[in-house]
Amino acid sequence: MKHGFVYLASQSPRRQQLLGLIGARLEPLLPDADEDAEALEATRPGEAPADYVQRVTRAKLAAARQRLQRRGLPPAPILCADTTVALGRAILAKPADHTEAAAMLQRLSGRAHRVYTAVAVHDGRRIHAALSNSRVRMAALPRAVLAAYVASGEPMGKAGAYAIQGALAGWIERIDGSHSGIMGLPLFETTQLLRAAGVQLAL
Repeated sequence: MKHGFVYLASQSPRRQQLLGLIGARLEPLLPDADEDAEALEATRPGEAPADYVQRVTRAKLAAARQRLQRRGLPPAPILCADTTVALGRAILAKPADHTEAAAMLQRLSGRAHRVYTAVAVHDGRRIHAALSNSRVRMAALPRAVLAAYVASGEPMGKAGAYAIQGALAGWIERIDGSHSGIMGLPLFETTQLLRAAGVQLAL
């Protein structure tokens, strides 16, 4: 069965933009005001970063499926994704404030880390899922650069307190993996999942 659009259960403008690049027509499927979407991202002690991001993505997908049914919307595939930054087994989630953002960036400065993005699509019958695993090396950040970046507010709401497509892009020495995955939606994997779910794409 072919579908003309996909529901995107994400508030991320980056994911919307990335889906547009592959010609996917999307409809937002955002949480209701009484849903605690942030609670789904809570970490568990000892949980490996790759396991964490896949668990959170599936939890988001389950919530989105309930939302679709509750609202009585037309059936179509639903896409969910989640991204986390990991330094070893330590999960660097979204910083709570500027102080935590600065501490995260100090830990990443001059070191390599992993960025995991899990994607899941439910086509009405089954779940299609994939995991993107990228390695990123950040150059050593001078104190003034770090302070200015934190003061800009860009780290807030970002896993690991930075956006690879943002102002800190000039301090990323090397990436090994998926640039779009680091941004929040690996386009190669996502294209395969959407095609498997019957979603019409540009190419």
